Parts: sequence; structure tokens; C-alpha cells
Amino acid sequence: MPELPHPFSLRIYYEDTDAGGVVYYANYLKFFERARTEWLRALGVEQRSLQIDTGAIFVVAEAHVRYLLPAKLDDLLTVSVRVVERGQASLQLAQQLWRGDVLLVEGQFRIGCVDAVTLRPRRIPAQISTALRV
Repeated sequence: MPELPHPFSLRIYYEDTDAGGVVYYANYLKFFERARTEWLRALGVEQRSLQIDTGAIFVVAEAHVRYLLPAKLDDLLTVSVRVVERGQASLQLAQQLWRGDVLLVEGQFRIGCVDAVTLRPRRIPAQISTALRV
């Protein structure tokens, strides 16, 4: 497998699969979300604390997913997160999901930073902007 930015590993369970025995297509969005959450945690940012301390939360503004090959029961997968572009109130992220050295799914996501109460766009908090510069 290639060197992946911010890798996150997960196992496929029966509950993740559909009647055909492969991962249900919408579950890949959950896997990408989990990887983004753990990526933020690796940067020292826990989402609940972020909301309490700054009043900011992240929302998915756009999602583009390309399915190449299916994942199956008991597969051990690795999901990557890479920042493609940084704006004042959003991030463009590229994510990939691998089984060993085989790319199964890839996605592009625009993540917006919003005020937790009004849900209006706001600047990404300084602690995250600083962490992304490292």
C-alpha cells in the first residue's frame, strides 16, 4: 500500500454489508466521516470540545464519491485524509479507501465550518488553522 496521509484502519462487519454480501454504498460515507474525525483528533482537535470552546462545527457541503471495487465482510481497510485546499471557512479534502494495496473507493469532500447555533459560515478556528500549517 502506498504511504497514506493520516491513515485510519477499520474492519468490515456483517452490519456494514448489503444482501449481496458487499459493503452497502452509503456506508463508505460513514467510513470517510470516521477517518476525518480521527484525523482531527490526531491534530489535537476533538469535535465536541471544538463546539464547546469555539462554537464551531463542521458540516459536509459537497461529497463526490467514486466506487471502484467493493469491500466485503471481514476486510481490513485503510482510509486516508489529505487536505487539498484551505479556505477561510472551508476545507477541500481528498480521501481514499484501500484494502491492502488495492484502491476501492475515493472521494472529494468540501467541509464547511459553521456556527453551531446559527449554522452560518464562519472562519475555521485558529487552533485548526495552526495545526494544518504544521
